[in-house]
Amino acid sequence: MRVLGVDPGLTRCGVGVVEGVAGRPLTMLGVGVVRTPTDAELGHRLVAIERGIEEWLDEHRPEFVAVERVFSQHNVRTVMGTAQASAVAMLCASRRGIPVALHTPSEVKAAVTGSGRADKAQVGAMVTRLLRLDAPPKPADAADALALAICHIWRGPAVNRLQQAHAVAARGPRVSRTPAVPVRKVPR
Repeated sequence: MRVLGVDPGLTRCGVGVVEGVAGRPLTMLGVGVVRTPTDAELGHRLVAIERGIEEWLDEHRPEFVAVERVFSQHNVRTVMGTAQASAVAMLCASRRGIPVALHTPSEVKAAVTGSGRADKAQVGAMVTRLLRLDAPPKPADAADALALAICHIWRGPAVNRLQQAHAVAARGPRVSRTPAVPVRKVPR
């Protein structure tokens, strides 16, 4: 499975591609950051993020895109920018028919480090170890993107099975379309 992880942000949007399957060694295929100038107009920044993500999709051809789920913070302005960058990543993938998965920061931390409360240094150290890198990717946004990809490789198949089961259950019980056969009572 090849996954593009996206740690959304307006100034620095971390991107990383990991290939592998759960239970086997993983391979990093690329890592980087799509940057936009803080003084540029919002629309131009979003277009720059789109172009950057499209380049990563063209180059690496992932089967899945894993994006960090935006959660509310105290700074609404930061949340809005993160949500907008997240939407651009989802749009780019969906336009190509690539499935998108959203993972919470605590879910990613728990998958990679074993603790949903791990700090950025712990995540970077574990990403380095799991991908057999010489040093943690810099900046932290890049390491977080790789952690998202790893999380999806390890948890994605189980999440997909759960979603399919919920979809089947939501449809309700199957009703037979064949005519009912009368039941005869057998005398005792």
